[in-house]
Amino acid sequence: MKRTLTVVHALGLMLAVFSLTYLMPILASLIYHDGTAIDFIYALLATALIGVLLWLVSYRQRGELSIRHGYLLVVAMWTAMPAVATLPLLLVLPDLSFTDAYFETMSGLTTTGATVLTGLENLPPAINIWRHELNWLGGMGIIVLAVAILPLLGIGGRQLFKAETPGPMKDAALTPRITETARNLWLVYLAITLACIASLKVAGMNWLDAICHAFAAMGLGGFSTYDASVGHFDSPVIEAVLIVFMLIAAMNFATHFLVWRGKSFKPYAHDKEGLATIAAIVLSCIGIAAFLYQQGTYTNFWTALRHASFNLVSVATDCGFASQDFNLWPIFAPMWMLLLSSVVASSGSTGGGIKMVRTLILFKQGGRELHKLLHPAAVNPMKIGGAVIPNNVVFAVLGFIFLYFMTVVTLTFALLISGLDFISAFSAIIACINNAGPGLGVVGPASNFGGLTDFQTWVCTTAMLVGRLEIFTVLILFTPQFWRR
Repeated sequence: MKRTLTVVHALGLMLAVFSLTYLMPILASLIYHDGTAIDFIYALLATALIGVLLWLVSYRQRGELSIRHGYLLVVAMWTAMPAVATLPLLLVLPDLSFTDAYFETMSGLTTTGATVLTGLENLPPAINIWRHELNWLGGMGIIVLAVAILPLLGIGGRQLFKAETPGPMKDAALTPRITETARNLWLVYLAITLACIASLKVAGMNWLDAICHAFAAMGLGGFSTYDASVGHFDSPVIEAVLIVFMLIAAMNFATHFLVWRGKSFKPYAHDKEGLATIAAIVLSCIGIAAFLYQQGTYTNFWTALRHASFNLVSVATDCGFASQDFNLWPIFAPMWMLLLSSVVASSGSTGGGIKMVRTLILFKQGGRELHKLLHPAAVNPMKIGGAVIPNNVVFAVLGFIFLYFMTVVTLTFALLISGLDFISAFSAIIACINNAGPGLGVVGPASNFGGLTDFQTWVCTTAMLVGRLEIFTVLILFTPQFWRR
């Protein structure tokens, strides 16, 4: 009971801190005079009140969280924050249901980028700022921010960090103290975001569009201020800028930090996962461009390369921008892009999916098994970048992959039994669990998720949450062992 109240105490503190994020859309509303400032003020006060009440209820319960309660707090935060984030949407858009509003905010915070809204260019600027701010906050992870703040409030953060990053490299620390690690990651994240905003402004966007699309690009969230997404601008320069920053965001931010700290690009050369990510994307861009040109989708190879590169990078990195309706391309191209969305993003990036490091481990494990068939007595340790990967990590990756595919199958069948066609159902789940944004069929880039039923919307919302927290963190709550003393 005491530890449970510690979770409530931490959740209350974080909701109180989260209420401060409404200040940005309030400022935007005042600058653009869109009349929504009072709605965001109400949302701020309500969120702060909920947080303070939870804090008061558990005021005497402060202390270090166990790993078990770290998992519980992570899931509680990632479900509670989208709920309170719906308040301004519900106040400003009265025709929006809670189901759709929750889908939108969950999509924002999990950096999925799928939307149920239309007429994005006609929304109040403050609402668009709010949607994209959720992308940006979710990109690095609200929990990493919590790791930097909670210790100052008397609650340790290492259990939270482990609970939100259950990947194979989760115990690697950039600095001795986890709080310092979190702050350094946020500084790098902020610096690159500012560079992205400036680059998009120079490329031709206005300030509002530059800020929103930079937030979405760095969070790999894919929200846009236009229904036509980046296709609205029809600008090769803007697309090139976004490609660069999407690729940066898809790489491990720990590597970016090491480059910044050492004032040297050598860490990039030593990042085998990052190199594999870039190689897979570059080769795929050339291959898909050649395929589209050969199929007659585009009559010019360079036009095919432009559109293939932008849309493939966007989907593969799990961002979700679109400049073309790739739903109309020959089916091989978009299906290949969805496959890449499952495996390309690096661990420690703002992308989703299986992650490239797990993909490399799977390939090497497959090679080890083949070698073992020929040489049963051979000792063949697995290495990535010169580092030996322990067998317990390999087993954890195999378990993760099994649960990943079983989750995809289960949720796809849930959509199929609700009446959705196979391509739409399968691509919707892949897009949501990888936090990649648009799918195919009725949820393709030329449409959105607004046409789904409430049941289908909640299934996709669940997929976004499970994918963002990398499956283990959510599913462990449903095991009997978790609730035993």
